[in-house]
Amino acid sequence: MTKHSFHGWDLAVKLVAWQRQHGRQHLPWQHTQDPYRVWLSEIMLQQTQVTTVIGYYERFLHAFPTVQALANATQDEVMPYWAGLGYYARARNVHRCAQIICTEYGGQFPSQSQTLATLPGIGRSTAAAIAAFCFGERAPIMDGNVKRVFTRFFGVEGHPQQRAVEQQLWALAEQVLAYSPADLNMAHYTQSLMDLGSLICTRRRPTCEACPLKAHCYAFAHGLTEALPTPKVRPSKPERSVQMLIVQTPSHVLLTQRPSEGIWGGLQVPLLFETKGDLEQMLRTHQASTHALEVLQPFWHVFSHFKLHIHPYLLSCNQPWPVEDAQFWLPREAISKAALPAPVKKVFAALALAAQDTRLFNAH
Repeated sequence: MTKHSFHGWDLAVKLVAWQRQHGRQHLPWQHTQDPYRVWLSEIMLQQTQVTTVIGYYERFLHAFPTVQALANATQDEVMPYWAGLGYYARARNVHRCAQIICTEYGGQFPSQSQTLATLPGIGRSTAAAIAAFCFGERAPIMDGNVKRVFTRFFGVEGHPQQRAVEQQLWALAEQVLAYSPADLNMAHYTQSLMDLGSLICTRRRPTCEACPLKAHCYAFAHGLTEALPTPKVRPSKPERSVQMLIVQTPSHVLLTQRPSEGIWGGLQVPLLFETKGDLEQMLRTHQASTHALEVLQPFWHVFSHFKLHIHPYLLSCNQPWPVEDAQFWLPREAISKAALPAPVKKVFAALALAAQDTRLFNAH
């Protein structure tokens, strides 16, 4: 339930004025109405910090400067430019979406948010952002930053992911636009909401004194900025474990292509096994000695829904053995360009750093 009344006060005008003076002005995806660039930035920014996205965004555009270039690429060519960014279904959706844009829309993005929202990986808020930035459509967004701003400003209780709460927030977003001037610049307004949530109305320790909305903010007036949004009751994450076998020769490393679905979908990883027994059985198949295994330091990797305990091992061979299924031998000089998930990159980097003293990474 919201505890705030509009009273004719124009939230959007104050936000736009604040953004012009204090907001972000130099992000690489700003000051463009190219829907391809705006769309790519919006997808990358889902669940990911701006500082992390910038480098990926620039490298991705260098490799695929147009939606046609992306559509013409294979998924295997696309994945290395997303590797390490996480939430890999986004990369598969980006590739599929580009293909649909080119085959069904003549290489031109639809200009209406309602149509954009039907494309792979583009939800209602992302569609509205693209339509606002590129086509000036008067449609509200409701990403995580905006949810936080609105729950605090209007005093909305309940976790924002609850359906009833989310519907209420969307209704408030529509109402804000209804109170706003007819000539409101939607690109500036949309950016101002994003900037306020990212720079001022942060998840922890918001800088309320610098906020242009503080005079009318329910949470600020009632000392509830730390209590809102209502936190989600999170059960403890289940734990899983995996045995990771890194097989190397003087010139190659053995990798396997992960299926599109599941963890690290579409990426390239060392051999993975559920149990140490399964790993040892594979070694016997290839007549490799288990005594040659180097036990590396186990570590945790946290996914959104579970924690994975990774037990890595290193096996050095003189020459490659025959591969099966999705396995392949990757030349060492190509490792830096491979589509490796972040934890695998860390292991490989550690092994490279410890090439002269592998004891640093052995279990003690």
